[in-house]
Amino acid sequence: MAPPKKKKGALSKSAKYYRDNPEARKKKAETDKRINARPEQKKKRRESGKKRYEAKKKGQNIKGKDYDHHSNRFISSYNNRARKGEGGRKKKE
Repeated sequence: MAPPKKKKGALSKSAKYYRDNPEARKKKAETDKRINARPEQKKKRRESGKKRYEAKKKGQNIKGKDYDHHSNRFISSYNNRARKGEGGRKKKE
């Protein structure tokens, strides 16, 4: 069973927007589906899952952390997801 919906005041700006605009929500779901089907995205998910499995096996506490593909270590999920753009880092020239 799905968890109960949050009250509107507890939602982020974008969550409120997508809840109120079903056409936009559908379009975003299609876009996300296309992005997540890309081979490089699948590779990142496989790599991340493998790293999490290995870290848990070693007994590391990784609760609330994501694997950062740039620094090759676990950092807080907030910092890892809060960057702007593709990874939030400047491209090497």
